[in-house]
Amino acid sequence: MIKFKELPNTEKPRERLVNKGKESLSNEELLSIIFKTGTKNISVKEVSCELLNLVKDIRNLKDVSINTLTSIKGIGKVKAIEILAVIELGKRIYAEVNDTDLINCTSPINIINYFNYLFKDKKQEEFYVIFLDNKKKYISKKLLFIGSINYSIVHPREIFKEAYLCSASFIICLHNHPSGDSYPSKEDDNITRKIKEIGLIHGIPLIDHIIIGKNNYYSYFENEKIK
Repeated sequence: MIKFKELPNTEKPRERLVNKGKESLSNEELLSIIFKTGTKNISVKEVSCELLNLVKDIRNLKDVSINTLTSIKGIGKVKAIEILAVIELGKRIYAEVNDTDLINCTSPINIINYFNYLFKDKKQEEFYVIFLDNKKKYISKKLLFIGSINYSIVHPREIFKEAYLCSASFIICLHNHPSGDSYPSKEDDNITRKIKEIGLIHGIPLIDHIIIGKNNYYSYFENEKIK
């Protein structure tokens, strides 16, 4: 097998990308560009191949963790962070909606159509808050909590701190149930009630809390639990 250093310059990944286009590169070559270098004893090509062998399918890279990456010889914490950043950037580039094009978020169906992509293939709960201006138009969204949704994890203080920072007038909470069943748990009810109460105190009302399941959803507003 020809070593990476022995390749003619014209056949090295960076040069081939420039001269023949990014589509001409293999997955291993694209990873080699991102990793830049290997180690003293392991070439960048070997590092890239080892990662591809580990995930088996390139599509599985979207779920790879920093611990999995650093378990591979030749991938330290810095390289692991770089590859995770590239993966996340790719997800955002190919997201189904452009948040800056949002007009309003007053309908649960609109919200789901806008943001359902956030929860695609997610294996744990993620809790987002959508921030709206005084006309209920979109300002921004933020992922605030990851993991089982309970009061110790989802603290209203963090939600309203972000609301003040972006001068929001209204908020919508949005999270997923990886089980596929969107019906709310007692913890979901408790958190929603607490956020609603604190929102009224701060003058930043909670418009809705929507739970996303698999091809189903639950809206506290539609079920008249938020008025």
